[in-house]
Amino acid sequence: MSTVRWPTLLVLASLAAVAPVATDLYLPGFPDLGDDLGAGASAVQLTLTSFLVGLALGQLVMGPLSDRYGRRRPLIASAAVCVVAGVACALAPNLVVLVVARFVQGLAGAGGMVIGRAVISDLVTGRAAAKAFTLMLTVGGVAPVLAPLVGGLLSTVVGWRGMLWTVAGLCAAMLVGVVLALRETLPAERRTRGATSYAAVVRAPGYWPPVAVLALSFAMMMAYISASPFVYQNVVGLSAIGYGIAFGVNAVGLISTGWVTARLVDRVDPRRLVRACVSVQVTATATFLVLALVEAPTWLLPVPIFVAVAMNGGVMGNSAAAAMSQVREVAGTGSAVLGCTQFTLGALVSPLVGLGGEHSAVVPALVMTTASALGWLVSRARPRDRSPRRGAGDGATPPPGPSRGVGASAPPR
Repeated sequence: MSTVRWPTLLVLASLAAVAPVATDLYLPGFPDLGDDLGAGASAVQLTLTSFLVGLALGQLVMGPLSDRYGRRRPLIASAAVCVVAGVACALAPNLVVLVVARFVQGLAGAGGMVIGRAVISDLVTGRAAAKAFTLMLTVGGVAPVLAPLVGGLLSTVVGWRGMLWTVAGLCAAMLVGVVLALRETLPAERRTRGATSYAAVVRAPGYWPPVAVLALSFAMMMAYISASPFVYQNVVGLSAIGYGIAFGVNAVGLISTGWVTARLVDRVDPRRLVRACVSVQVTATATFLVLALVEAPTWLLPVPIFVAVAMNGGVMGNSAAAAMSQVREVAGTGSAVLGCTQFTLGALVSPLVGLGGEHSAVVPALVMTTASALGWLVSRARPRDRSPRRGAGDGATPPPGPSRGVGASAPPR
């Protein structure tokens, strides 16, 4: 394959969207789920927690497996298990079965996320990879915007079981897409075995700075997501509908920035794009913090929040491409460590935003500013790049003739 074609990119984007869809879609059904299964709110929350734990652990398992056995077989197997687990969730007779099935679903769903990133790293590198990663994450970013809205509409029509059937159906569509659109991208001669893949990742110094930038940017995002209901409704004074609109506007900003940076990456060094976006982001979060501290008019707060969130669209895809370019020999394991670091830091940050209470924006602003400031410091460090340099830094040789996909493949090694 000479390019990352749009059908492939859309399938990879759907793989990246499994987690937000599987978490956000059924949240509106929590009250009815608890009533039907005779469980309290904290017990129902375990269905979400078990999925996220499975998602984190699954990445560490599926990444090395894909380096050893190739991308296609583990990906098809994980997608198939995800479908079976989804059916078990929808049919669960009690909470225990549902919690276990959700854990398995997260474990299997992690395969799509981690192997999807590895597939792009197999196919393209340099600027082409930055463009493909950014477009994949941007297309996949539509899912968390639509999932809560669709879930709210479905909750009154099909109930929580119907929403879980919807998740299972989406997993089945993902399986079909993998079978039809994705070919093996890791030849047998490039596969690795055992712990050597993790050792290779640990020994790649150029890998860790962009991973840190991505994880800190994601932590800023998780702090925003966790605090947003309280900041927008209790502090700013928006209604539930107004909050939903504000959340959607911020998501559109993130997606738009992703599309813009994907177009700029052909002319601007991806590292410069990351530094520029992180610089704007830290300025926006610092402005948010100052406004919260001086108790400025609350209608001003959504402006810097919008800017900070929008900048993530230019940070995460380009940072993922920079990190993966350093570990192309073990891209599955590199993708696993990246994803696990990202979600672990996000999980650690999320509870912190509630320490200041439900009627203050100071602590959320402080957490967001700290995460973005640390990301800015890391992004300014001099890169220790192990990836090949070609000409103007494209990192990929364009194929002859017109391209029908995103980016060009790296030359054979």
